[in-house]
Amino acid sequence: MKILIISPKSRGIGGVASHVSELASLLKKRGYEVRVLSSENSPIIPLRKMKNLSFALFSALKLEILSEKYDIAHAHNMPSILPLRVSKAETKILTLHGVYSKQIAFLHGKTFGQIAKHIERRGLLWINGLTAVSKVVKNYYESLGLKVEYIPNAINVHKLPKDKIKLYDIQVVYIGRLSKEKGVDILIKAFNRIKTDAHLLIIGKGYLENYLRKLAKNNEKIHFLGYLEHEKALKVIAGSDLLVLPSLYEGLSSVILEAMALKVPVLVSDIEENRELVKHNITGLLFPKGSIRGLSKALEEALLNLNNLKKIADNAYNLVMKEYLWDVVVEKYIKFYEKLSVAENL
Repeated sequence: MKILIISPKSRGIGGVASHVSELASLLKKRGYEVRVLSSENSPIIPLRKMKNLSFALFSALKLEILSEKYDIAHAHNMPSILPLRVSKAETKILTLHGVYSKQIAFLHGKTFGQIAKHIERRGLLWINGLTAVSKVVKNYYESLGLKVEYIPNAINVHKLPKDKIKLYDIQVVYIGRLSKEKGVDILIKAFNRIKTDAHLLIIGKGYLENYLRKLAKNNEKIHFLGYLEHEKALKVIAGSDLLVLPSLYEGLSSVILEAMALKVPVLVSDIEENRELVKHNITGLLFPKGSIRGLSKALEEALLNLNNLKKIADNAYNLVMKEYLWDVVVEKYIKFYEKLSVAENL
């Protein structure tokens, strides 16, 4: 079977990037011929906030899209539907990592969100198969009358680090984009409020970096580590006492899964997608989305009771080992490919 995977990103620490990278690697190991089309191997217009659009337009013109035939074209997220549409594949699949219209509304306002919702309603009907990485996303798109298969995000336990990077006696870590929807400004403001011996490590890059550095400039316990390769980022997580994800909008976070697999307690915003993984005081800790006061209080309590979080971390580890391993998830994708291929050839 010849498979084309299309994604805005296929390398780095982001959720979609790590998902695509693992899927492509595991499919190749199982004998499938796999090509990956992403922004890393497509021309990109250097315009702020336009990379996804640039990827969609330019990748659609690449010769392997226009001429080469595939059994399966498997795209990830809405910016990939244009190259998916023009691809010469017998079966076309789209994996949704979040609710596109909600993200657009959050970043660009209600009017653009409504336009995006119209695209969702009308623009996905031609696709042979839809999958979602979270039950929240699946339920949303099914409410639009679409049929969606739930195949979750996952982690590769074979790639978890055996050693740690411990920079401070007590370290709290955030990992992800430095962008509006990630709520990193809320985390910095909350951390500025508390008295603690802990240090906050911020891993990632993004257009809000200069603003966030200004928020943190008077706090010598906040450190920006920039972009780290995935392997090194995992070692920093492994050496941390707490992972914080203050997202205002999120898919099913692979960073949460990785922290859980490393038995690092997680403190996350109570958005619906996070609550799919984190049950308060059972598999992690929750705080009210967008609340600086709520996060500062939760941070103080967690840092004062780190020894008591071991049971929570153990519960989270058991959850990941049971439901979110790539060895299981890749087989679900293969079965989905085969089911759709048979249907298309009837």
